Amino acid sequence: MTEPAGAASAPSARTALSHIDEAGAAHMVDVTAKDATKRTAVAAGALHTTAEVVAMIASGGLPKGDALATARVAGILAAKRTSDLIPLCHQLALTGVDIDFVIDGAQVAIAATVRSTDRTGVEMEALTAVSVAALTLYDMIKAVDPAARIDDIRVLRKEGGKTGTWVR
Repeated sequence: MTEPAGAASAPSARTALSHIDEAGAAHMVDVTAKDATKRTAVAAGALHTTAEVVAMIASGGLPKGDALATARVAGILAAKRTSDLIPLCHQLALTGVDIDFVIDGAQVAIAATVRSTDRTGVEMEALTAVSVAALTLYDMIKAVDPAARIDDIRVLRKEGGKTGTWVR
């Protein structure tokens, strides 16, 4: 899976963390005054295994069943439950979640695109979707390849809000 064109943006000059108050305590950011805008985030990651196991994944020939369908549903559910898993995330009304897989040799590339019209971004929802989809794939194949690994989970793109578009 290729990343969108464009170089990664450098970190912002802003040094204050929005989830830390003046006393250094963690808190949920108050987004009441922010306008709801269209938000989109794309995240990706990969499951690395063997070419033989990837062939089993692609053909639906695993002992536990259709790994890609199961991982897709798990990723969608995870995006919807992000605020239950990540303590300071807001509950968001997601308007769309797409989970895509690309089979490439001995790996399965995973991408999640999450959309919402809300007051805060959906990067965490996209990252959670990719993470849980990858964990589900691992669960589905661990009996045939306990050495499989998950890596390179990252945000590729975010759009919306006052910061506009960011592309890795």
